[in-house]
Amino acid sequence: MNMQNGNIEKAAISIITENRLPHYEPYGWHHWPEHPIMSFQLRRALGETQEGGGAVSECLQAASRMVPGDLESWHVEWLRVADRNRERGDAAFARGHRQTAMNCWLRAANYYRHGEFFLQPSDPRRLATFDRCESMSKKFLAQLRPAGRAVEIAYEEGKPMYGYFVQSPYGSGRQPVLICCGGLDSYKDELWFMMARGAVQRGFSVLMFDGPGQGGTLRRHGIPTRHDYEVPVGRCIDWLLQETDVDPARIAVCGSSLGGYYAARAASMEPRIAACISHGAIWSIHHGYSSRPDVRTAEKSRHVKWVFGADDIDAAIEKTRPFTLEGVLEHMRCPYLIVHGGHDVNGVQRANLVHDYAKQKSVDVTLRIVTAEETGADHCQHDNPTIGQEVAMDWLADVFGVDQRAL
Repeated sequence: MNMQNGNIEKAAISIITENRLPHYEPYGWHHWPEHPIMSFQLRRALGETQEGGGAVSECLQAASRMVPGDLESWHVEWLRVADRNRERGDAAFARGHRQTAMNCWLRAANYYRHGEFFLQPSDPRRLATFDRCESMSKKFLAQLRPAGRAVEIAYEEGKPMYGYFVQSPYGSGRQPVLICCGGLDSYKDELWFMMARGAVQRGFSVLMFDGPGQGGTLRRHGIPTRHDYEVPVGRCIDWLLQETDVDPARIAVCGSSLGGYYAARAASMEPRIAACISHGAIWSIHHGYSSRPDVRTAEKSRHVKWVFGADDIDAAIEKTRPFTLEGVLEHMRCPYLIVHGGHDVNGVQRANLVHDYAKQKSVDVTLRIVTAEETGADHCQHDNPTIGQEVAMDWLADVFGVDQRAL
């Protein structure tokens, strides 16, 4: 069955709205209408404040000092607020103010992540800022109870994948576990705000990892992405099965954005996965990228080329051909949830394509469209990540038989 001829909506992420003033759209706050991609990233930052990834006033303060459309000012102003939180956190910890230090470090980690977002891959500030992001995440995680830890997962010889493993303080014995991966531009340090915190709150251990084409695995080793993501996810499962407090019968995978494809592909081909969540659905990356003009913008194309290991955008798009769920999704044997924003800036039709195909192939699939009225209608619920966590993690708790009242 060929479903790639479906009409995909024009990506709202590249549209300049008629209203050129800061205003509210169905997908959330639109700060710089004449610079929609930059506005989308600020909306992402604002949403993550409610999960500890920042403060609303600090985000708006940084934005007020930026020059709209000037990506250098984006970097400078996020670093300013990140450094301030890092210094405040270090000072608080030295005085024994552990919780304040944790709060500051977590905000700093996410501010550094914002700050490196638009830098050129070859810019030496990119890895340096990424290193600062990781250092803040590690300080925060080390103070959790039980302590989270940074881990390295064997991948290529001398080139491990990087991750964070966090056990839940709720429940006992062998815990169910959620493997979290990001997408084209999200990596392990953002996954805490997107899904992992909600999982830990519900009694799940969490492994957040940077796979091929992501985070430290891309930045340090130059390893591009791959279509058969069951391989890196399988390495994560191998690592988890060495942990004595993990329930091997209750291992789930969740991928956000492009990770929605990664997760679905992995769960279709890796029999040890007992539940799957696409946090944003992807049917065919090639169909999506070849039909969207925003992929050829300077900001988007340089990241696509980097992630797919190509010298130009046409070569990168060509490399996306095998990234499809057609002929793959019918092999999935575990329950499958698709959570998708009703006004996703990249379109909603892709979610319907994945759901309908899965249904026709007798997959136990559930589609949850998050509406504008309840908020969270943006891509991966960036405007309200908490509702995305609530929908996905409550579903997973039900699938794995976790009674949250008993935690």
